[in-house]
Amino acid sequence: MSQTSAANFDAYRRPRIRVLLAEDHTVVAAGLESLLKEEFDFVGIVQDGRALLEAVDSLQPDVIITDISMPMLNGIEAISQIRARQPKAKVIVLTMHRDSGMAADAFRAGAAGYILKISPVEELIKAVYEVSQGRGYVTSLLAADLIHSLMNTEVSERSTLARLTPRQREVLQLIAEGRTMKEIAGILGISSRTAESHKYETMECLGVKTTAELIKHALKLKLVGE
Repeated sequence: MSQTSAANFDAYRRPRIRVLLAEDHTVVAAGLESLLKEEFDFVGIVQDGRALLEAVDSLQPDVIITDISMPMLNGIEAISQIRARQPKAKVIVLTMHRDSGMAADAFRAGAAGYILKISPVEELIKAVYEVSQGRGYVTSLLAADLIHSLMNTEVSERSTLARLTPRQREVLQLIAEGRTMKEIAGILGISSRTAESHKYETMECLGVKTTAELIKHALKLKLVGE
């Protein structure tokens, strides 16, 4: 067998990268599914952050592609939990947010890549291959700004958010999505009293006095879409 033939045979035997997509816009998800199926072992689509956590546990993907503005649990919080539950899983953020501070938060949470939805299709494919090999990837459209953001030590509003516990951030997002405290308790598997406690502790930490002000903070921090 020639060296070329042997190389081709080895490539054929190599398992295809298992990719899971989290995207809540149906048309976008359908387009990405068609693209990813041509190149990878596409294992499924989920439409909210909590479904993403369940799918990661059940499907064991090699690479997860997720947006940041996801219902139920935003992408950055989901990344933190994925990395705690499945340390070997690699997560790429694919988003419309050209925001170096948000990208920095994603990498701090454990993301391996950050791509913009306006990036060329080939860049997403390249990012999947790169992170699957244990390397990081950031779109060239944001690289310089991201480096500055990661090096910037000034206190910002996002650092205030970082002082909240993961549970408080979850409650904040669900409040901003219009969920009642009873619904929030059911989603998180806690009592209504505990959910209320998280809400008021969050209000105290952020220095606000009303639910409307809480929602305003969540919108500004892009925990939910406007």
